[in-house]
Amino acid sequence: MKDLSNDYPVDTSVKPEVEAFFDPDTNTISYVVKDPTSNACAVIDSVMDIDYAAGRISYGSADRMIKYIEDNGLKLEWLIETHVHADHLSAAPYIQQKLGGKIGIGENITVVQDTFGKVFNEGTEFQRDGSQFDKLFQEGDTYKIGNMTAFAMHTPGHTPACMTHVVGDAGFVGDTLFMPDGGSARADFPGGDAGVLYDSIQKVLSLPEETRLFMCHDYGPNGRDIQWETTVAEEKEHNIHVGGGKTKEDFVKFRTERDAQLAMPRLIIPSLQVNMRAGEMPPAEEDGKVFLKVPVNTL
Repeated sequence: MKDLSNDYPVDTSVKPEVEAFFDPDTNTISYVVKDPTSNACAVIDSVMDIDYAAGRISYGSADRMIKYIEDNGLKLEWLIETHVHADHLSAAPYIQQKLGGKIGIGENITVVQDTFGKVFNEGTEFQRDGSQFDKLFQEGDTYKIGNMTAFAMHTPGHTPACMTHVVGDAGFVGDTLFMPDGGSARADFPGGDAGVLYDSIQKVLSLPEETRLFMCHDYGPNGRDIQWETTVAEEKEHNIHVGGGKTKEDFVKFRTERDAQLAMPRLIIPSLQVNMRAGEMPPAEEDGKVFLKVPVNTL
């Protein structure tokens, strides 16, 4: 397996402080990532709460992160989205309004916006150029969190815009990987590809074996407690979908058959409409009311 240390600024001697926030409604784990040498931090994959049946949003999950940042005297510099989530709504604009920071996502957000702009029949006022975000990361881009250098690896397959963000010895994989006993994410959304996902996973597993990997989701397979942290070494050896030298052909066959049996995520319709706008709701109607669309027989 290729060593990525020559392609990216890998430095596992830097050990960011990582605080996890689990949202039981969507099984999402959000993170505050702090520079150990300063008060700078980043938020990764925040959650905005929604009571879908009532059409009501709230901010309890985001407020817990905000309180942690404020209580610890931290300075928020980045709000990172690993991809356009289909299972929860982002709270990035809400947190940004309270604490500042820049919202960033992979540059292929434009592909997602074009695809789902059509699905939701968005008008020409919906910009499909990623301009709703402050930063569009390209493969290999670096950025600073205090004194730490972070970098973005393009890891598509689940969606075209998926990025893994690596900060020192910590990698935030989004939905590219789950815990070893959880395997991998589905690859059947528009723009997804099981073969591409396998290649992206191998890219992540080419990081140093001691690299800590942090998941975006965990569902507690077989009734175990929720977990979100593992290592490259553990994934390489024990991941039930790709570990132990499983081939690309075997993975694609399994992933394709498995995905055909999966239902759509419960919150996919509101999530995509909001997250492709960087966490903002669609524009209000003339009377000030905000509506989400439900495409029929489309997804």
